[in-house]
Amino acid sequence: MVVGGGASGFMGAITAAAEGVNSVVILESTSKTLQKVRISGGGRCNVTNKCFENSELVQNYPRGEKPLLGAFSRFSTKDTIRWFEEKGLELIAEQDGRIFPISNSSSDVIKCLRENAVRNKVDILTNMAVKNIEALEKDEFKIHCKNNKSIYAKKILLATGGNLSGRLISQSLGHKIIKTVPSLFSFKINSTWLTECKGISVRNVTLKLIIGKKVFEEYGTILITHWGLSGPGILKLSAFSARELNKSNYKAKLNIRWVNDSLTKIEENLRSYRNNFANVRLKKKYPYPNIPRRLWISILQSIKIDPNMQWYNLSNSYLKSLSNILFMNSHKIEARGPFGDEFVTAGGINLSEVNTNTMESKICKGIYFSGELLNIDGITGGFNFQHCWTSGWIAGNAIANSLSK
Repeated sequence: MVVGGGASGFMGAITAAAEGVNSVVILESTSKTLQKVRISGGGRCNVTNKCFENSELVQNYPRGEKPLLGAFSRFSTKDTIRWFEEKGLELIAEQDGRIFPISNSSSDVIKCLRENAVRNKVDILTNMAVKNIEALEKDEFKIHCKNNKSIYAKKILLATGGNLSGRLISQSLGHKIIKTVPSLFSFKINSTWLTECKGISVRNVTLKLIIGKKVFEEYGTILITHWGLSGPGILKLSAFSARELNKSNYKAKLNIRWVNDSLTKIEENLRSYRNNFANVRLKKKYPYPNIPRRLWISILQSIKIDPNMQWYNLSNSYLKSLSNILFMNSHKIEARGPFGDEFVTAGGINLSEVNTNTMESKICKGIYFSGELLNIDGITGGFNFQHCWTSGWIAGNAIANSLSK
């Protein structure tokens, strides 16, 4: 029995059935399976990432890095690509390394998984929420469902994602749960001049998040929204600082370095522009192409510099203020983004209680885990799905091997 009809549950079910398990059933609590796959990546589904060195791959996981090194040696990003393409799903890599179906539609990923489940005679039962699992004698389990139905199984793969139900079931079987907190979320800030630039994306930005005495630093692209900041750089920062931000009730200081030069170098560049483009307005020509014009104008206005001013009128004090804000622009984080837009949680089953070579419980033999229920989470870019494919594949194979003995 596979409890949970998401990405890792389907991978585990298909793998177990393909490896010879006679009866494999997916129990999904809702009316539809694979809904997180459907909405991920804006409906495109970021299947995995073109990161082929496992030592580099594991660095994209704030939690679970060491255990995943062994897991990825068995089923890596290359294996995921091969697995899907052998089953007829054509994939394409984008410049930033993210890999999507060539159709840019998550529906094709869902179709591939469902068709292969059917092909391998996996039964899929929806509206089958599991209430609890009872361990019986003779290495069997009794699954009690909320619709008053009971099902018996020899092996169970728990793949319930970040849902509370899976954690409660695991606790009832003797497992300790590491508290779950949101990961991969945007930041709400109270800087009107910046949020007025909503919709602007800025590349090559250095971000430093300060939470008490803890400092987290990332580099990448940010997206300015009407409530604050999002984009790959912010999401990565939120993932690695998830627990500390939760402890601080999502209050922190964020320093943005818009220009990745020394303060002295920035001042020199601005002086050079003042000399070489003396009669040009500041808003028309400036030395930093990574900063979109609308944001450049807002930066100027935030420190009381008229964007229509000509470069020769930029006083030394103004030049100093502009250099300082480009080098370090501080904002207060007030909360997470307001729409609950996080898709990943940090926390779950303590990995010390799981044999990560098989994904079997060390506490309750015959119970296996995969996906987000485990205390493993990755940054944005296809890494969370990769963990789902890997852990599901390992669990499916281990179940098949144990039943064949």
